[in-house]
Amino acid sequence: MIVIYHNPNSVSESHSLEILETSKHKQEHIKYEDKLLDVEKLGKIINILRINPIELIRTEHRIWKDNFQHLLDSGHEFSDTDYVNIMIEYPKLIERPIVINGRKAVIGKPPKKIFNIT
Repeated sequence: MIVIYHNPNSVSESHSLEILETSKHKQEHIKYEDKLLDVEKLGKIINILRINPIELIRTEHRIWKDNFQHLLDSGHEFSDTDYVNIMIEYPKLIERPIVINGRKAVIGKPPKKIFNIT
């Protein structure tokens, strides 16, 4: 089964959903704001994606710039646990869509990356 964490109001994420509509796999669509991730689940997603937590953060988002970028600029270092906790507290910072198919996952930007796991 393919699981997609997404924002249904995002135009760019709708392209990923269009690709998934052509898939013959069963799908579960999770609106990331309706079903918030906990530390354990987010950690599992990061492991499946095989990335560092900072790579899942939308650093161009205003929340990041207003609350965290100045700390990095002044030399503060965040741990992976810090990054995960930031995403739990501010779920809008999580890069999406996240598409998971068993033990494979991608961040669906650009949407054609989804073809790598379907």
